[in-house]
Amino acid sequence: MNVLLSMVVWTPMLGALLILLIPRDNPDGARRAALAFSCLTFLLSLTLWLGFRLDTAEFQYVEAYAWIPDFGIQYLLGLDGVSLFLVLLTTFLTPLVVLFSFGDITERVKEYFFFVLMLETGMLGAFMALDLFLFYVFWELMLVPMYFIIGVWGGARRIYASLKFVLYTLTASLLMLVAILYLVGIHAESAAMTFDVRQLYDVGLSPTEQMWLFAAFALAFAVKVPMFPLHTWLPDAHVEAPTGGSVILAGVLLKLGTYGFLRFAMPLFPVAVAAATPLFMGLAVVGILYGAAVAMVQPDLKKLVAYSSVSHLGFVVLGLFALNVTGIEGAIYQMVNHGLSTGALFLLVGMIYGRRHTRLIADFGGLWKTIPRFSAVFLVVTFSSIGLPGLNGFVGEFLILLGTFGRSPWAAVFACGGIVLGAVYMLWMYQRVVFGPVTHDENAALTDLTRREIMVLAPVVTMIVVMGVFPTPFLRAMEPSVVALVARIEAAQNAASEAAQNAASEAAQNKASGAAQARVLPADDVAARQPLARHGRSFVEGGCRPAEPAAAPDSAGSVAGVRDDLPPSGRSGGDCAPEVRS
Repeated sequence: MNVLLSMVVWTPMLGALLILLIPRDNPDGARRAALAFSCLTFLLSLTLWLGFRLDTAEFQYVEAYAWIPDFGIQYLLGLDGVSLFLVLLTTFLTPLVVLFSFGDITERVKEYFFFVLMLETGMLGAFMALDLFLFYVFWELMLVPMYFIIGVWGGARRIYASLKFVLYTLTASLLMLVAILYLVGIHAESAAMTFDVRQLYDVGLSPTEQMWLFAAFALAFAVKVPMFPLHTWLPDAHVEAPTGGSVILAGVLLKLGTYGFLRFAMPLFPVAVAAATPLFMGLAVVGILYGAAVAMVQPDLKKLVAYSSVSHLGFVVLGLFALNVTGIEGAIYQMVNHGLSTGALFLLVGMIYGRRHTRLIADFGGLWKTIPRFSAVFLVVTFSSIGLPGLNGFVGEFLILLGTFGRSPWAAVFACGGIVLGAVYMLWMYQRVVFGPVTHDENAALTDLTRREIMVLAPVVTMIVVMGVFPTPFLRAMEPSVVALVARIEAAQNAASEAAQNAASEAAQNKASGAAQARVLPADDVAARQPLARHGRSFVEGGCRPAEPAAAPDSAGSVAGVRDDLPPSGRSGGDCAPEVRS
């Protein structure tokens, strides 16, 4: 059986465990080991793309082993066009974070790189898991290393930021766990218990069940994205985290929220998705505009980039809930774009902070004169962030807006306002930091990019250009999976709509049939009416009291209280006795 996915997932964890064996007084050994294992993981992940089939929407490189068979839990991994590039993004950014941290992390070096590699395993496992229980294990595993990365190596308010991050994510995740157990229990009523999401896609749920389960899943994923108004943990986490933590958080960790919508919430609960689409598109547009507006007034470079993430990920959510191939492909593409451009922005902010020990925009100015290489890279990344044609950001935003326009033209129009605001706050920030006179003596003595920093930034800038000029190889790989996903959602929604129409039609027919039975019979149809009256039903002209129910016969075969010597018209039949018309 193919074990390539397991090699990709567990190689970082192996490196993390080996790092623990390195003596504390040998930090360089820990650095080199972390870089070696992260680079090896990236090379292994490249083989996934090289061997990836473009003609199928099925999961590839599938690994399935019984883990807890009594409960149907498996060690089940798989890869498709939705998750392929998110895996590659993770393995691409991690060695760059490790290399940057060579000069950024000077205390508890061994422990820091242990947590970075442990975090990489958690993220990769979450992107590949096809068993919901296994997914939840990896999902929770990610919280531990990120909590320590922020809480130990972060800024002055690191404890507050790390606790807020964990409490938000953990609380929402517990509701998702309850929903997972309920979903599996419903499936177990008609088939063997399993957590295999491929089988759970076909579970029959009522619209009410879908709405509640979707709400539980969506809350967990919306907190992770994060969507407005659940975003308040993000600026604190970004500002207080070390640079490497901010890069991983913005570049990869936030994408697990949008990926969760695609892999689990949307295909599992398509009827609920159709009902919730207006709400989520509205929240996405509000997040786009709100994030851009708040970023515009930030005096701190890192906080500005943090709020820009809220705006950019609003575009991703908007593309997802367009529920068409164009919008979803654009959303996946924009996930990767955001990981590159925002990751590079955090790296650049970290580099300038290491030189000036301040992130306030007002403390800079005139940097092009003193550090031109840094300023040139900063310019390219800024253009990427605002979606300049020819760079990666343009492709993703264009596809998202195109797909959104087909679903809701007004949402696309308002989202365009976010693009305008994004250009305003990014270019205004760049103008204040890089252009103008050198107003602070400290800026005149700054050193330009070092060789190590160039090695960190060059791959990111290269991918920014490549994805902007040659998007076809990326879109072609994800297209079959996206087409199949959209077809599954549309088929489920159409089936639910047809069932609702049939139910409404049947109810209307039953109502019409009941009305027809309640029509008044002709006055001379006495023989037809009296037997019905004796059974407790009355058919009258203009309304009458109900007929008395027929009494039970006694042992002699006669009916108590009813005189057999009377003709049928004289027996108790309510007020519905026939009138004798002259």
